[in-house]
Amino acid sequence: MKKYKIGYTTGVYDMFHIGHLNILKRAKEQCEYLIVGVTTDELCYSRKKKYPIINEQDRMAIVGAIRYVDKVIPQSDMEKIRPVKELHADAVFVGSDWKGTDAWNQYEKDFASVGCTVVYLNHTDGISSTILREKINDIK
Repeated sequence: MKKYKIGYTTGVYDMFHIGHLNILKRAKEQCEYLIVGVTTDELCYSRKKKYPIINEQDRMAIVGAIRYVDKVIPQSDMEKIRPVKELHADAVFVGSDWKGTDAWNQYEKDFASVGCTVVYLNHTDGISSTILREKINDIK
């Protein structure tokens, strides 16, 4: 039996790569039902001042086709507690690079107040969408 009933994680998932797959697999290993929020193009632009290379509909289709994912939803804002409550998530999966930050220390407390645990997952070394963008630019 898995430790959590409903898990939730979010990401841009641009240029889907092995690091993305590893996070989703590790999350699914710990929950019965995994919901993935895929960042919308507009939210990505508002935060990073650039659009993803792959549009949100295609990114949602790619993530939804992964066998570890039970449901895909758009992530249109950075609100954390509302989706946890709406989805009845009892675990939120996030990269270990956020562990110990002021923001995530507070999220841990906020989530705990609604019965949700933050689970930090290790990131796959040597791969990221940023690294892929740099490699593409080097080829040009």
